[in-house]
Amino acid sequence: MKKIIIALFAVLLLYSCKNSNTTVDPTKTEKSTQNSSQKPDFAIIIHGGAGTILKKNMTPEKEEAYKAKLEEAIRVGYNILKNGGTSLDAVTKTINVLEDSPLFNAGKGAVFTNAETNELDASIMDGKTLNAGASASTKTVRNPIDLARAVMEKSKHVMLSGEGAETFAKEQGLEIVDPSYFYTEKRFESLQRVKAREVAKAGKIDTESALLDFYDADIKNSKFGTVGCAALDKDGNLAAGTSTGGMTNKRWGRIGDAPIIGSGTYANNATCAVSSTGWGEYFIRAQVAHDISALMDYKGLSLKEASKTVLDKVADLGGDGGIVAVDKDGHMVAEFNTAGMYRAQMNDNGELIIGIYKE
Repeated sequence: MKKIIIALFAVLLLYSCKNSNTTVDPTKTEKSTQNSSQKPDFAIIIHGGAGTILKKNMTPEKEEAYKAKLEEAIRVGYNILKNGGTSLDAVTKTINVLEDSPLFNAGKGAVFTNAETNELDASIMDGKTLNAGASASTKTVRNPIDLARAVMEKSKHVMLSGEGAETFAKEQGLEIVDPSYFYTEKRFESLQRVKAREVAKAGKIDTESALLDFYDADIKNSKFGTVGCAALDKDGNLAAGTSTGGMTNKRWGRIGDAPIIGSGTYANNATCAVSSTGWGEYFIRAQVAHDISALMDYKGLSLKEASKTVLDKVADLGGDGGIVAVDKDGHMVAEFNTAGMYRAQMNDNGELIIGIYKE
């Protein structure tokens, strides 16, 4: 009998062992990491923008390129968290990878303004202290998320913009680049197409022409481009960050939701960490990121319930987009009301889920 008990114990022990190198098929449901009764040690989730992202408009090569970059980025943050690093470091370094890629509308891949310049926005928030930092309309800071974090940690302020933000970045020793660094042929051609359509539709303003501001040649339709990350570290601290090039053909110093604390980014250890992507004007009006946290705090909703409720409100206002979020217990959500959203998530088991389309 003793031998039988020992054998059963050994089988149970082997069955319960974690495999940190496990990769989940991206086609599997994203709810798989939500059903564990045991609180994970850490978690991380990212997005690369939401919009009319349809498989029929995506070449296999381009799809693989997006998936590869999403995986590269999230593994950077995952390894930081696995080794005991902070959620702030994981968020910052993960977004750096996305900012350095021309695939996404942030950093190197930023879209062009009507004046044929690139104006970048970013924000970051610490869920432990509720401290936050943001930058807007910068043209020479290579990694805006680094500037946002510097504003949070090295200044008395929450948001800096334009030339003042760039001066602060130089004083902090951040990498400054010539504005030509942000030039990509694809983004410039997209601007020219939008301008040509503006001329053709001169004097006519309607929903169709408004959506052209978000046109992206890769997906042949409207797209809302931003990158973001939310993470929970081993110490139970949450953080979130968001970075973007904004809206193609934007004018008059337009700033969207990405650098607005409470709209594009929010983190609070009592509830969750959220990064948004979508039609910024509506996300500002709905205060999307903070509202998700508030519904959890005041009404006791789950992260999933709160996220869906808030995005439904955005839809009622006339906007769309998505969010990625992680709560204090490590539950992750990628919620969107568009045809697709570039996204990836990893838990403390090393399970990786990558998604692009509404599956």
